[in-house]
Amino acid sequence: MRSAEADLLMAPDPPQTLASFDPLADANDRGSGARSYLLLDVFTDTPLTGNALAVVGDARELSGEEMQRVAREMNLSETVFVLPALERGDLRVRIFTPTVELPFAGHPVLGCAIAAGAALARDRVTLETGAGPVSVVLEPFRGLVGRGRMQQPIPTWSPFEREAELLAALGVAGSRLPVEIYDNGPQHVYVALGDERAVAALTPEMGALAALGPVCVSCFAGLGARWKLRMFAPAFGVLEDPATGSAAGPLAVHLARHGLIGFGDEIEIRQGEEIGRPSLLRALAIGSSESLEAVEVAGAAVIVARGLLAPRG
Repeated sequence: MRSAEADLLMAPDPPQTLASFDPLADANDRGSGARSYLLLDVFTDTPLTGNALAVVGDARELSGEEMQRVAREMNLSETVFVLPALERGDLRVRIFTPTVELPFAGHPVLGCAIAAGAALARDRVTLETGAGPVSVVLEPFRGLVGRGRMQQPIPTWSPFEREAELLAALGVAGSRLPVEIYDNGPQHVYVALGDERAVAALTPEMGALAALGPVCVSCFAGLGARWKLRMFAPAFGVLEDPATGSAAGPLAVHLARHGLIGFGDEIEIRQGEEIGRPSLLRALAIGSSESLEAVEVAGAAVIVARGLLAPRG
């Protein structure tokens, strides 16, 4: 006769049972449309910091509308969907925030390229984006951490015509540098504040920022090679971004154009501390104001999880 203690020892452990439960295993084995994805933290080498990114590894059977719905479900700054290349790239990507598709974004391109380089055993990956091909040079993986340096699209720039509304929405009196808008796929507006404490203290009026339209607002301060940045994009469904690769390159251009650094000088950008996701980006602009030759942004990414999207229907 079994004792009560023996019965207790043989009883299923609910957390263990749930942990081993895989309702998608059969669907995946049958090839019925379940799709795997990776979750990475980008612009960091420490899990659960940086900017989280979902990379859907094979999105050939997903429509654009379905991609947008998956991105809304993920609710990350961006989700990237991988497709076969159409031209000379290794892969083609489509990038979605929770509300819109973007032609280019930095942390999705870097994170996806790092994951693709590991999967394909490559030290260079070129991704076809809506803003053109982006080449990423990769370092060998160490554990689950990879590093890369991307050649970003060359931005254009012009004065931002709604400066007064922007400053009012941010709650600041002015900018130390001209308030200008840069376009490298997404559009980034830059506001230079007096010091890093002023950047950390910002409490923008998000509704007023969203009313400015589809722009990303970057506020920054620093000196020499070290800068602090916060980026707000409520019009894209992103109140504050933990790490903005597409903003890092134009920031280097902006600083070089206005004489705060030299062209060719690499800067370190810290971002995300105020929302508990500290990130580190590196950027440089090569050339001159009259002839900008290259914009590079570098950083790390760490793989933190792998998942499976349920099949449709």
